[in-house]
Amino acid sequence: MVNQQPAREGSRSSGSSLNKVMIIGNLGQDPEMRFTPAGNPVTSFSVAVNRVFKGPEGERKEETEWFNVVTWNNLAENCNRFLTKGQKVYVEGRLHSRSWEGQDGQKRFRTEIIANNVIFLDRKAVAPAAEEKAEESETGEIEPGDIPF
Repeated sequence: MVNQQPAREGSRSSGSSLNKVMIIGNLGQDPEMRFTPAGNPVTSFSVAVNRVFKGPEGERKEETEWFNVVTWNNLAENCNRFLTKGQKVYVEGRLHSRSWEGQDGQKRFRTEIIANNVIFLDRKAVAPAAEEKAEESETGEIEPGDIPF
């Protein structure tokens, strides 16, 4: 039995739709940033998402799905500045499909995630600095100025 509730006044009709994507995976290459003619930054990168499952005979199988991600403005600048190949990220956004004619005259299609939120899950950029600071300390004790908060 389907539980259907009547739409409340001021809410979206029952015919509304949703386009939302959330993935966690690893960058396939360093991000590429470019600028629109109006000067807005756009950064693109690919994310690999792995899925592990059991095959028909119980064997362990793994497949990788690749997603193309596009970020804009401040998010684009931050992704370009801080992300590198292999880093783990959480990406949230919407799917967008586009088509164009290639140089060979063939019609091309691409589906991308237009991200509105990217969370850097690896702390690789922070870890080396912390290790260097620990090596510089002769006593090994943490000084109050070393605490980042």
